Amino acid sequence: MSNDTLADRAYRAIRDAVTTGELRPGQKVTERGLAERLSVSPTPVREAIRRLEQDGLLERTGPRTVKVTSFGDIAVQDLAEVEVALRGMVARFAARHASPAQLDQLDAILDDADDLLIVVKQRHQAGQDVSRYLSRLLDAMQRFNDVVESCAGNPVLVRLLDQTRVFSWSERRSRLIERINQDDTFGLDRYASHRALVRALRVRDSAAAEAIVIEDARGGLGDLLAGATKPATSAPMAR
Repeated sequence: MSNDTLADRAYRAIRDAVTTGELRPGQKVTERGLAERLSVSPTPVREAIRRLEQDGLLERTGPRTVKVTSFGDIAVQDLAEVEVALRGMVARFAARHASPAQLDQLDAILDDADDLLIVVKQRHQAGQDVSRYLSRLLDAMQRFNDVVESCAGNPVLVRLLDQTRVFSWSERRSRLIERINQDDTFGLDRYASHRALVRALRVRDSAAAEAIVIEDARGGLGDLLAGATKPATSAPMAR
């Protein structure tokens, strides 16, 4: 495995640890400690740290030490606005470049998601456990987002989006599950936007695609950020 690949893996692992709170704001870490934690040599960790410094997630405190950046509420809101804008740009590019096969794939994913959504709602109403089907539904939504990013055909833009996400996928998933278990209608007001997005992509309407995703992303992030400030009462449907 190349050093570049190891550096990418180290970058994602450290970033997830920061965004999920496993590495706490203000916590100091060393290159050697992170390398041992990830079972890699210091070289890819050093490269990952440089990238995370550029992202603003880590701050240099010494030649071989860094600390996790402490973000205030304003900084998080600013980051959310950047993520929303970049996701809109991804949709704009996807409208220009999506192939018929990719569009059919998006519709197929939503067909599967529709079936899972029905099962989740039925089991919820019957007081039955929905965790297995909910997990599959969230997996489907993640596949949908991944395909949309592939449709954009712009790896630089997608990489920028990955670097500016407010929540890692694992943290986003846990927050979604928590909110849906509290309220089985959570996110349903935005669910129809996925079909609307595919329709916009099919007719190459880049402005409409961008507007749909921006509205959906802003609402979704707003709900998750608001939920992060409230104590959990039980365990969640979503985007």
